Order: sequence, then structure tokens, then C-alpha cells
Amino acid sequence: MINSKKEKISIEVVRTLFSQFEKFPDDFNSDRNAPFQDAFLNAFTHKLENVVQSNSTLISLASWIHGLNTSLGQSFIEKTAHILSDGCKKEFTTRRGTNLLIAQSQKNAIGDYITELSNGTVLPNAEDENKLCMGVKEIDVNSTDFTADVYIEDEENIICLEIKTVKPNKGIFKNEKLKILEAKAALANANPNKKIIYYLGFPFDPEADTPTGYDKERFLRYSVDFKKYFGIDDFLIAEEMWSFLSGEDNSMKFILDIINSIATPNFMDEYNFLQNKENRNLEEFKSTLLKWNMFTELSILDATAEINKKAKTDKRVQRIMNQDIFRNGSYNDNRKELLNI
Repeated sequence: MINSKKEKISIEVVRTLFSQFEKFPDDFNSDRNAPFQDAFLNAFTHKLENVVQSNSTLISLASWIHGLNTSLGQSFIEKTAHILSDGCKKEFTTRRGTNLLIAQSQKNAIGDYITELSNGTVLPNAEDENKLCMGVKEIDVNSTDFTADVYIEDEENIICLEIKTVKPNKGIFKNEKLKILEAKAALANANPNKKIIYYLGFPFDPEADTPTGYDKERFLRYSVDFKKYFGIDDFLIAEEMWSFLSGEDNSMKFILDIINSIATPNFMDEYNFLQNKENRNLEEFKSTLLKWNMFTELSILDATAEINKKAKTDKRVQRIMNQDIFRNGSYNDNRKELLNI
């Protein structure tokens, strides 16, 4: 993986960690009012007595973990997918004025196909589905609004990925299939010379024996509805998904290695150490930048003599040099550009 992508992923790790440190409950015994949760948890006191100190501790931690899961799903995982794939999030919605067109005949055919899947009279078949989405001349109605969590386009293909939680609600698969087929049809209508590929993506397999492992057949059996509407080639999971996005093997392990190098008990100490400009001449400063994959800052550090020479005649350069590396957890990425490094 090239250094610029390592750095961008590392920056997302730092931003996520800093945000979660800010939100971590300092006082587990605060007067937070959660009477219903507290009442129900009383039934589990004997199971929890060796795990948590009190119900309020569990409630506070559960709330924080829920926030972490939300942040990972809605921000870190999506942004990392964009970094690896050189793709982006893209909306095709009425609100944005970017909705696409579809033929009424396509809508009808897709609706009939979904009914057949629901009734179990047919099995998911990518070849049949592609025929439903292609070769229509009269495009006369708006397609259903959709957003591609990851949108990748090149000269020959448009690839879309819908990133899902690893335990999605069991009732969603019918609507997901309908949305994806209409989206494929609309994209094919707008781009008749390109191949349209649309996957569901699951960042990891919760039942795997290893962090990066997966078993697609087992995962497909998670829900009767899932297997009813999706085939094994309709989704990507765990290492398969991350390596597909990057085009490189072992990408999920690489991401986890980056996270583990930064997400240590010393994170806030290292963060504050890097924020202190008085430490910039220390060897530990350079080694911490290297550990965090902050290659831009390393280039600035290597050019310190040149920058200081400029600063003698340009106060603006010195002011920029003295800025913090991070601002509330987010990387101050304009320093390199402003310093012309």
C-alpha cells in the first residue's frame, strides 16, 4: 500500500480515537437517569456482579460502545473504503437533483422478479437480473432514490458498494434487492457502454475464527430472507471486501495493523506529545510520526532548516510552522501546502 493511503487511513484512525476519548464516560456513577434500563438490569445482577461495578457503569459503557459502533459504521469504514478504492460516496436522489431515469417496463419486470424471489419460485441469478436491467430504449419514469456508499467509475465499469452492518435487520433484504436492481437499471440507462456492478459489503464476519477470516456460505445462512434474495456472488465480506476495494491482498490485516499501531493505551499521551512543538527536535517525535504513518509531517520535519531560512524573511511561514498538527483530532492538512513542501 502506498504511503499516501497509509497516512490517510492513519488520520482517520486518529480522528476516530480522539473523538471517542472525548466521549468516554469519566464518571460511571453520575446521576444519569435511565430508570427502565436500570429496572430491567436488576434481573441480571448475579450475572453482572463480576463484570461491572454497577448498572450505571454498564449503561454508560453501553451508550459509549453504541456511539463507537455508529462512528465506525458511518464514518471510519466508509472513508477507509474510499481511500483504498479511490472512490466516493454518491447520491442519486430527488433532493440533490441527481436522480436517474428508468423505464416503467423495467420497474414492472423488477417488481415481478422480486415477487418470484419472495415466493421462492426462482433463486437469485445474476445473469437473469442483468437482463432485467439492460437494453431498454424508452426511459420514462424516475428511479427510486439511492445512495452508493462507495462509487467507483472508470472507462469500462461502474462499481457500487452498499456497506451494511454485520448483523442487519432480517426484514431489510427484500427492499435492498429491489433498490439495488432499480439502481443497476438506472445506472445502465445513464451509462449504456459501461458494465454495472453492485455489491452488498460487510466489513467483517462476526462468526469467523480469525479477525480477517470469513465463510460466505455460513454468512449467507444468517437469515432465510438473505439467501432468498441474494446469491453468494452478490456480496463481499471481510478480507474479500477490503482486498477488492484496494486491489491488493491482505488489505484488511493491513488496516488492522495500522489501527493497532495507533490505538494503544498511550494514544492520548502520544497525541499530546506530537501537539507540543517543543518536542519537534527530539528523536522520539520523529519515531512517533513514523509509527503513526504521518509521512507529510516527516517531510516537513526533514525540511525544517529550509523552512526556518524562509521564516527569517516571511513571518507567515513561521506562524504556519508553529500551528498544531491536529485540530480537535482532525489533521491540519493545509500545513504542507502552505509551507510548499
